Amino acid sequence: MPMELFVRTRSCNRLCRPIGGVDGVENLLEVRRERRHLTLFSVHLDPHATRGSRSASPRRPRPHPGAGYSIAGITTYSNRPVEYLLKQYGLQQGALEIQYIEEFFLDFPRKKTASEVIQRLSDRDHQILMAEAALPDDPGMVVPVSFKVSHELRATERDPKLADLVASLEDVVEFDDRRILYQWIGGTRTDWRGQGHFRALTEEQEVWALANGFDEIIVKTKNRFYEMRSTLAQLHFNIIRFVPHPFEPGESKVFFSKRLGQHVIDRHRSRRSVVRSE
Repeated sequence: MPMELFVRTRSCNRLCRPIGGVDGVENLLEVRRERRHLTLFSVHLDPHATRGSRSASPRRPRPHPGAGYSIAGITTYSNRPVEYLLKQYGLQQGALEIQYIEEFFLDFPRKKTASEVIQRLSDRDHQILMAEAALPDDPGMVVPVSFKVSHELRATERDPKLADLVASLEDVVEFDDRRILYQWIGGTRTDWRGQGHFRALTEEQEVWALANGFDEIIVKTKNRFYEMRSTLAQLHFNIIRFVPHPFEPGESKVFFSKRLGQHVIDRHRSRRSVVRSE
């Protein structure tokens, strides 16, 4: 069982990861291993592969709405000379992880709490992905550096915010008889930007979304997040709506979309091979 792919820590008999302190290394959060709920998988990218040569993606079991996943796995991306370590979390643990990593994003005006994450995701298909990387001055310690949380967006929503979102997009997004995935929150910590972590998360998200029957991914950001806008453009997301702010141009909303299909997977940068351990 490739437990070393799950996490690298200093001496610890259980699965542990760093948490707390400015550098995230002062304390350790213990993550107990629940064998009956744990599936490990590693994904190694063929460094010799080129775009369009990616192998067919494995289909993953679709969860019942609200069930989410327990800690569903790890994805390791290898592409000369970088390796990416990704984790897909279940709802309860994932909500705690999101609450933790958002503390590192100073440009987020209001941080999400674990209870908010659970309330939003509990009754719908969703995915919580996180990328981890070693600290530059301590390669033995792995910390969360990038994350992406997405969920199903329905034509009829009871949540007022989601209902407003659907209403604002109904003339540019077809909801009838289609599954729409909404990228709710995500980003990369400043010191790890430009290293491909968010791209790796996006490719894993697209594989999962296509395997679970989604037809389109929608992303909303603000005009002032220039790095995110540039990243989404490089990932072949298209602008479908721009909502100007009456006073602050940087607060204007920008909506992006990507329609899914095998052509999206074929554009991924490298070939994936998957090994699972129950």
